[in-house]
Amino acid sequence: MSGAAENSADGRADRSGTEEVPSFRYTAEMAGEIERRWQQRWEELGTFHTPNPSGSLQGDTSGAEKLFVQDMFPYPSGSGLHVGHPLGFIGTDVYARFHRMLGRNVLHTMGFDAFGLPAEQYAAQTGTHPRTTTENNIERYLSQIRRLGLGHDERRRIATTDIDFYRWTQWIFLQIFHAWYDFDADDGKGRARPIGELEQQFESGERATPDGRPWGDLTRAEQRAVLDSYRLVYLSEEPVNWCPGLGTVVANEEVTAEGLSERGNFPVFRRNLKQWMMRITAYADRLVDDLDRLEWPEKVKTMQRNWIGRSRGANVVFELPGSTSGIEVFTTRPDTLFGATYMVLAPEHPLVDELIAARGEDQGWPEGTDERWTQGAASPAEAVAAYRHAASMKSELDRQETREKTGVFTGAHATNPVNGESIPVFIADYVLMAYGTGAIMAVPGQDQRDWDFASVFGLPIVRTVEPPQDFEGEAYTGDGPAINSSSQVTGLSLNGLDVEEAKKEIISWLEEHGHGSGSVQYKLRDWLFARQRYWGEPFPVVYDSDGTPLGLPEDQLPVVLPEVADYSPRTFDPDDANSEPEPPLARAGDWGAVELDLGDGLRKYERDNNVMPQWAGSCWYQLRYIDPDNDERFVDPDNERYWMGPRPDRHGPDDPGGLDLYVGGVEHAVLHLLYSRFWHKVLYDLGHVSSEEPYRRLYNQGYIQAYAFTDSRGVYVPAEEVQERDGKFFHNGQEVTREYGKMGKSLKNSVSPDEMADAYGADTLRLYEMSMGPLEASRPWATKDVVGSHRFLQRLWRNIIDEHTGQLRAVDIEPDLEMRRALHKTIAGVREDYGELRFNTAVAKLIELNNRVTKEYSAVAGTPREVVEALVLMVAPLTPHLAEELWSRLGHEAGLAHGPFPVADEQYLVEDTVEYPIQFNGKVRSRTVVAASAGQDEIREAALADEKIAAALDGKEPRKVIVVPGRLVNVVG
Repeated sequence: MSGAAENSADGRADRSGTEEVPSFRYTAEMAGEIERRWQQRWEELGTFHTPNPSGSLQGDTSGAEKLFVQDMFPYPSGSGLHVGHPLGFIGTDVYARFHRMLGRNVLHTMGFDAFGLPAEQYAAQTGTHPRTTTENNIERYLSQIRRLGLGHDERRRIATTDIDFYRWTQWIFLQIFHAWYDFDADDGKGRARPIGELEQQFESGERATPDGRPWGDLTRAEQRAVLDSYRLVYLSEEPVNWCPGLGTVVANEEVTAEGLSERGNFPVFRRNLKQWMMRITAYADRLVDDLDRLEWPEKVKTMQRNWIGRSRGANVVFELPGSTSGIEVFTTRPDTLFGATYMVLAPEHPLVDELIAARGEDQGWPEGTDERWTQGAASPAEAVAAYRHAASMKSELDRQETREKTGVFTGAHATNPVNGESIPVFIADYVLMAYGTGAIMAVPGQDQRDWDFASVFGLPIVRTVEPPQDFEGEAYTGDGPAINSSSQVTGLSLNGLDVEEAKKEIISWLEEHGHGSGSVQYKLRDWLFARQRYWGEPFPVVYDSDGTPLGLPEDQLPVVLPEVADYSPRTFDPDDANSEPEPPLARAGDWGAVELDLGDGLRKYERDNNVMPQWAGSCWYQLRYIDPDNDERFVDPDNERYWMGPRPDRHGPDDPGGLDLYVGGVEHAVLHLLYSRFWHKVLYDLGHVSSEEPYRRLYNQGYIQAYAFTDSRGVYVPAEEVQERDGKFFHNGQEVTREYGKMGKSLKNSVSPDEMADAYGADTLRLYEMSMGPLEASRPWATKDVVGSHRFLQRLWRNIIDEHTGQLRAVDIEPDLEMRRALHKTIAGVREDYGELRFNTAVAKLIELNNRVTKEYSAVAGTPREVVEALVLMVAPLTPHLAEELWSRLGHEAGLAHGPFPVADEQYLVEDTVEYPIQFNGKVRSRTVVAASAGQDEIREAALADEKIAAALDGKEPRKVIVVPGRLVNVVG
């Protein structure tokens, strides 16, 4: 049963049913009335309206330090909120309210990442327009979070589906489309530049064309092709995750380990489709290096570094008899080349076709080929074709994570350059075309995946690094001296060198002999930036009669989504990897075919039938929060500089700028943050923003988890209906099994914030969520424990308001010295805790102080105004409605949202006395208390005057008395 059902309004068990509730007791009903009234007043007064330096929201920003706090963009799900969702929102609100009370100009609002596949799928099923569903979901979401009393500037609220918002998303796309990356700029650091500057370089001859012809000798189509090859946004025939059942391409993270779509469980295939790509790889080094300039959790930085995957190593070419190109591989361990006993190509590698063609489609296996290498096929051509088909049915994730290694011999051999040995060439699906060169030199002695493959196919294993004597594993990946690494054929020897020395030696040798060179590679690949859906931002491009994409002029934005009769993407066969997508926009004929004058007179063009991915709007929404009503710019430069510009005076000379605090779940540690940083850096390079990074400080909140229960069938039962008896759990009299995990509807363990607000008030819910544990840690939800937070607020209320008369109990009486010390110690601790987002420890300090007030003053006529007013101000960030109500009843006409916040008086933080343990001959025998200002002589006298020490000396003089100031006294008898 829930705590709400078990307890009466004040949180105490009401077993008789006859308890009379005092008229002015702080109950859930009173809390609700207070909360509604203060929320209405905040709205009427514009309490949380935040001024900008300029524009429609201009106001006085002088004399106040700014603070920009932001929550990660929520998606307005139709299922509503459970109590786990608002954890981070309440945390940022407490932080923002605290700093607002310190006098800061705080920007805090919330919008919605509203282009989502669920709304589109619902539209396909019911015919309801996705905008209708989305806007209804937003209203429901807003009604729930508004009840929590979040101090948002609602004038700044946006949704990515707002046409006025995605107009600027399209504008930013065009800025990136009309840009290229100049790797030579800024002393080799590189930066984006307008594509027009590149064209000027070609025209002037400063930059040579790819084939060396003068720029003027190229046709316009040829010039356009050259420029397009440099653009930060380009069209490319790329291998993608094609899901015919959904009729769209899906991202890697939307594919399960079984190779099915996360939504709908449809088969996902790898196939080539022409798609928009963003050249995020141009920023790989800056995206890695600038992580060191950010105040982010180290684990998030590590995740981004691993995703980008910058590796230093060497490109090595293995010659192929009869081929002029050879096989090029990138390896981070060129020092292990002597251990390369075979090679592997990705099944999609274009060289595979060349190898098969060179051998002949009907040519059988080379004499003596191991049967394990043939997979039962009659020829390499047959084996490769079958294996390629099987590999195409797997997702990249499945190919990477499976331990079972499969593959097939191509019939070809390559030559290892360091020893001249001939080694077989396989194809295997654990090698991906998207990583490196799509080919590897396999060193089973130093790589476990290669070891597993070699074990299956009976291939040689040669260790090239000597493992420790106690090593009992298979592949060894640690440090050690090189072994088995010399050749009389080439005269090269690495034996005895450590790993780093061997790397330098082999790279020099490869470069000297023309077999390779030192190199840097990245796992990061260009961003696939298109979806075959309806509910998304249309691309602001059209295609001419030659199929060339052209960016629309700014005055033709926004490109608005048309009305369509059918929201479903379609394919000819949902189970056929070769089926063609038909996006919903392809059926909007009148919208898709347009006549425009783009500078060459009125001509016919075709719009793009795809839409942008949902990531697009969340890449830049923080900039629109700054200037939501601006019709002339996506953000005013003055306002952006004020809210996000670098502050070397506060954050050091290497400050990249960005908003001050960004709070959200660690599940967005890579893609959202990486994509946002990429877009922001492009905008910075092009001069549109002053900040190099969007988010200076990042904080990952934990999760609220809950117990779930399953019956004997394994079916989840409602958690709130489960009863505990003698350590066991029962539902409708039948024993059930308890498990622990995420809160959600499917597990039937969700608790609605509305339910908690009804039972206790929103302030109690806020307080409980902040008191459950450190904000960054996950924590279990326990409805029965919410009553503890409610009781604290009731005790605070009783210390200020008489429950029976409603009269004020706070009076102008002097607190004693110890109470004053406790007060100022609490003020100092709470200020520090709020500033460091340690809300749970702030709550503990406030409860301790309030309990002390209750204990000392509950039996007397009043409580000291000096103490309770400070208490009210300190709880205000946590429980703002109750605090405003009490502050008003204490006689203050102005609200407390903008302060003041109490300041600790240092004189009360200094202890007047110090307790010294007294040792006699090394053992503690007693303790003495002396003035904090006492000198060594006074401390010595106090120790010797102690009864126990005097008895131990038995009238004798001590041989020595050692005083360690502030710590102890040691008497030697």
